Amino acid sequence: MNLDKFDRAILAILQRDARASLQDISSQVGLSTTPCWTRIKKMEADGVIQGYTVRIDPAAVGYAETVIVQVTLESHSDETVEAFGRALNDIPEVLEAFLISGDYDYLIRIAVRDTRDYERLLRQRLYRIPGIRHSKSSFVLRTLKEAMIPLEEDAGQPAQRTRTGRRTRA
Repeated sequence: MNLDKFDRAILAILQRDARASLQDISSQVGLSTTPCWTRIKKMEADGVIQGYTVRIDPAAVGYAETVIVQVTLESHSDETVEAFGRALNDIPEVLEAFLISGDYDYLIRIAVRDTRDYERLLRQRLYRIPGIRHSKSSFVLRTLKEAMIPLEEDAGQPAQRTRTGRRTRA
């Protein structure tokens, strides 16, 4: 789907606040409610908008620690990779898992209550997954930035100055 400036503006608003009213979104992007609603529904149907969620403070619900785990598998067969993915899916504390390039095969983000909870998770869940050759864990000390998709038309483009001194994007 080709997104125009209105679609991107709608997405930026929804990404900041999924509970924004249609009237608020419409007024912020400069469209009336009907075309705004039509665009939102089309982006949902096309899979651009994959769902609506609530961001929860992990510490407020008892998960004060985040651990980043890097994992290397013994084998990279389709069967091993699929079994590993299924096993991670069955562990509720696993928040995200990425197949990556480099020295490790996977990068996994895990929420735990404390170090003892992490030890329990390692012994009872993670180390029982067949095929793990090596793992390395790092506790997150502080979150510096949380993910939001850059939606500006010119995101990632360096600013340039025109002859009049105005800043533009390439």
